[in-house]
Amino acid sequence: MEKMNDNGDKLKTILQAAIDAAQPSTCLPQALPPLPETGRVIVLGAGKAAAEMAAVTERTYLEQGLDPKSGRLSGSVATRHGYGVETKIISVDEAGHPIPDDASINAAQTALKLATTATPNDLILVLLSGGASAIWCAPVPGISLDEKQDLTRKLLRAGASIHEINAVRKHLSAIKGGGLAEAAWSAQTNRQTGTRLITLAISDVPGDHPSTIGSGPTSGDETTLMDARTVVEKYNIQVSENIRNILSDPANETPEPNNEIFENTSFKIIASAKLALDAAARCAKKLGYKPLIIGEAFEGEASQVGHNHAILALEKMAGRSPVALISGGELTVKVTGSGSGGPNQEYILAMLTKLNGSSGISAIAADSDGSDGGTGSKDDPAGAFITPDTLNMAKSLNLNPAIFLENNDSSGFFRKLNRLIVTGPTQTNVNDIRIILIDP
Repeated sequence: MEKMNDNGDKLKTILQAAIDAAQPSTCLPQALPPLPETGRVIVLGAGKAAAEMAAVTERTYLEQGLDPKSGRLSGSVATRHGYGVETKIISVDEAGHPIPDDASINAAQTALKLATTATPNDLILVLLSGGASAIWCAPVPGISLDEKQDLTRKLLRAGASIHEINAVRKHLSAIKGGGLAEAAWSAQTNRQTGTRLITLAISDVPGDHPSTIGSGPTSGDETTLMDARTVVEKYNIQVSENIRNILSDPANETPEPNNEIFENTSFKIIASAKLALDAAARCAKKLGYKPLIIGEAFEGEASQVGHNHAILALEKMAGRSPVALISGGELTVKVTGSGSGGPNQEYILAMLTKLNGSSGISAIAADSDGSDGGTGSKDDPAGAFITPDTLNMAKSLNLNPAIFLENNDSSGFFRKLNRLIVTGPTQTNVNDIRIILIDP
């Protein structure tokens, strides 16, 4: 990418500060439990940050004196294709995201199998981060991977929220909705004093609810089969007969939070949107802006939120001091066009159309994991940015942002202007980060 102008550099600097604050190397070591006196630590994990979390876990325990040949640390984690890092003890596999693949099934089966090997002296340490829902895929008996893939695609294209998608996925999975905790519990010979299970999570969902992060493999599920059916009906999703039957069978209900299988488990969030946005605010302040965090958990249609935030930015232009509007959350796109892009790029494109060339306003939006929509490649755009001259640049190339927005082709638009943000895998995932700089 060519050197950005001054405001573009500021935007990218603030974005990087937010991402750095949520790195596993920053937030994980102090949260790791001590090694059990006589047993093992069995590490299981999934998500876009899982590989780096495993590497940090290894490094921390080795620095504390763990003999790497002792067998006291073992396990397996799975991350998105292209997001792997080198480890010495814990194995790392790569699997499909956002659409699960055969590797996703293998990763989930490995985790379920390893969970059943734990004894009362062992500790199961689950390293969870956003993306785990697709990366750990264990279809319940009676449905195929193809059926789950088809349903996931339809929900994504319909603009369903992450909470709605997970409500469906949890009831079609053997590992989600408490399934991993249930596998560990069912294998214990003495359940009263059985294996401890500790989950350390980097949250990518608005609200940071444990049952939603990665579809809650170690947490009780507050959603029901009826909730899952309601989501399917809301978006008029056509599903196979097998899926209809499973979502109607009471035997497929997930365990509630007060179920006995969770008595010896604990869950801790080690990084979230708040952590990242606070870091962004501190960085913006150092650059001379008054930071205003306007929300940590925005949801909804990306173009509408971009439109609303443009109006807010225009209102703030009436002030006398530079202001940074900072927000997080997870937006969605109801795809009706044939273009390419993601929620963050669509948000920025909608802002551009509403600002209509107004001076003094610059903005950036990116997914903290480094991938905003795209094809599943590690080189997909993370997001996009605009500065006051962006609209004039577009006009000089005969590009109409409204036409690109209507076609859901935000990537196509910003690629022509060299205004895409490409970070590659960031090894964390606390969801979307949006910064608007206002210079009256």
